[in-house]
Amino acid sequence: MVAPTLGSSDLLSVLPEAALHRLDRVAASRNLRRGETIFRQGDEAAELFVVRTGQVAIANSAPDGRESLLARLEPGSIFGELPLFDGHPRSADARALEPTQLSVLPYDEIRKVIDEEPGLLWALLGLLAQRLRAADEALADAAFLDVAGRTAKRLLDMAGDSEEFSIGVTQEELASMVGASRERVNRALAGFARLGWILALDRGRYRMVDRAAMERRATS
Repeated sequence: MVAPTLGSSDLLSVLPEAALHRLDRVAASRNLRRGETIFRQGDEAAELFVVRTGQVAIANSAPDGRESLLARLEPGSIFGELPLFDGHPRSADARALEPTQLSVLPYDEIRKVIDEEPGLLWALLGLLAQRLRAADEALADAAFLDVAGRTAKRLLDMAGDSEEFSIGVTQEELASMVGASRERVNRALAGFARLGWILALDRGRYRMVDRAAMERRATS
């Protein structure tokens, strides 16, 4: 599969070709192993990242070591943009979920392009609005959906329009994304399989058998 270009991301797609070529010239490439840390909460920040291949997890960690997986980012996704606006340290951890290639863009270069292409600010604000909406939705899910409902919703997100899909994370990471214990999420998966809504294949792959039933469960 061909890795996406910088212009394939929602954020940078608004830029004219000349500006994209300029950023591409200054972008560094970074290759990561599965589980390798990109940055940690509290780190000083001077760059944002574009996922070229692989997957990245954005997570928060509690003092006792527990982790909450906030997002799973796929090729074309941008992350690490918040300190570009406020100058504060990183607000979460980021690590590779599988062998991953990133494009790394220095904030200074992004600011120069914004000065020349003010329209990029609207794309940045749109990206931040999406993140806020996702955070609001996650809070509502935690308040109104049980573990099975949140698990069903997460599986539907992972499947997208495909009938067959891969979870792409460990059982512990999936449980963290759902906000429940591994045992309770596994019980939800087993229940969906028993009802004939999903079919377990191999190595974390599933087939969506009854999407309508899963969608109903994800809202109740």
